[in-house]
Amino acid sequence: MLKKIRLTLAIVFWVLITWLLVDFTGTAHAYLGWMAKMQFVPALLALNVGALLFVVTLTLLMGRIYCSVICPLGVMQDAIAWLRKKKNKYNYSPAKNTLRYTILVLACATLVLNIAWIAGLIFPYSAYGRIVAATVAPLYKLANNGLAAIAEHYGSYAFYEVDVWLKSIAALAVALLTWTIIAILAWKGGRTWCNTICPVGTLLGLISKHSYLKMNIDADKCKNCRKCERNCKAACIDINTLTIDYSRCVACGNCQEQCTFDAMHFGPTPQQTKQNNKPAEKEEKTTPDTGRRAVFTGVALLAGTALAKAQKKIEPKTTDGGLADIIKKEKPQREKPITPPGSLSIRHMRTHCTACQLCINACPNDVLRPSNSLDHFMQPEVSFERGYCRPECTRCSEVCPTSAIQPVTVEERTAIQVGHAVWTRNLCVPVKDGKPCGLCARKCPAGAIQMVPLQAGVHRDGRRWLDADNKEIPRNKVLLIPVVNEEKCIGCGACENLCPSNPISAIHVEGHEVHKEI
Repeated sequence: MLKKIRLTLAIVFWVLITWLLVDFTGTAHAYLGWMAKMQFVPALLALNVGALLFVVTLTLLMGRIYCSVICPLGVMQDAIAWLRKKKNKYNYSPAKNTLRYTILVLACATLVLNIAWIAGLIFPYSAYGRIVAATVAPLYKLANNGLAAIAEHYGSYAFYEVDVWLKSIAALAVALLTWTIIAILAWKGGRTWCNTICPVGTLLGLISKHSYLKMNIDADKCKNCRKCERNCKAACIDINTLTIDYSRCVACGNCQEQCTFDAMHFGPTPQQTKQNNKPAEKEEKTTPDTGRRAVFTGVALLAGTALAKAQKKIEPKTTDGGLADIIKKEKPQREKPITPPGSLSIRHMRTHCTACQLCINACPNDVLRPSNSLDHFMQPEVSFERGYCRPECTRCSEVCPTSAIQPVTVEERTAIQVGHAVWTRNLCVPVKDGKPCGLCARKCPAGAIQMVPLQAGVHRDGRRWLDADNKEIPRNKVLLIPVVNEEKCIGCGACENLCPSNPISAIHVEGHEVHKEI
């Protein structure tokens, strides 16, 4: 019964949180946003006391049930292990405590040193979020587009098409590499990742040693058949000494289901443990095996940073009706990156964000994408090649579970200055081609751009343009260039996105180290 209840809850949590991670309409977040916020690391970074107390209390009561029900990466490992249709496929393995605690200390150090993205490579929720964003989200959007096409054929607009595009080759490579490593470890050893590498599993394991309800072995009923040991995916049951390593046990119930002698029970630990009749064997001294698993961890960390450094932007070449090449917008070189409204500052974003990709996938304007910079690798940054940050949109601040992007209202959003526009003279169409433009000023939602004459001495008298000698100049002969009022600019990127200058816009946004209010 324990396993059936746990399995049902685990499947429900897993399916719903996966939907939360791929949904781009905001519907899932309205009902399921709490699932992301109750994940341990997001709750810790957001100082969500309620969620932290719930997880700690649950662990003190039932052990590491969080890892086998609430954590999506843990449930994914169980699903991969289940696909290997083989009974009695595990063996007891001593805990690799040296490796476990070393990774835990290093993960905590990265948070203190404001490089949370490094620990985010192995934090369970963040790792699962990247895997889903790279593999499941594109398929989900393609399926949605198929339904949209079918619905449109029948005159219905219940669905709408969305763009499916590769936001980052490096993020995709890291996600696939992470999944491959976790899948191999889960296929061969069940919960190897959880009990060797995952810092959350290690931390909760320390708490679960003192849990009230535990899996217990009845020494009088146990016949040493080893079915429990051979089916324990955490490799934490040592039948020779009739002991269970509660720091690794995830209360999955596999051992209780396999025991045919009713020797396994989930409940309070008896005060006096009966000894088995057979003499206890000497426990061999073992040294932590830092081999294969440590190598996998190192490969995951090093490959992620190497791929980020070597990444090159690859986009298909398209044409305008077969007549002329369309030159794709390229990202300008910014002195400071742009972080989403509500993130307060670049430092705050780097300190709190674990790069789970939830905000990136939820962004309806396609302005958020994983960063390739090694100082905030895979954390979201704003870029305007495909759209601009609409002042009425607050989606990213609504879905962020770590408070890296704090909730803001539409009114607050329109007053937050994440950066300011900068004009590059030699790229501007009136200067470069001698043709009128002014698109940036017409489309600026904040009214922060004004057009002034390019020619010296040209001024305006009512509706007429006059030169330095007060002679009227035909309107089509007057070239106007933009002037940015930095006090009014909110850094939304409308000017950069809509600028006709290609491949680099003549006007681009520079991010602010600390956001301002106007």
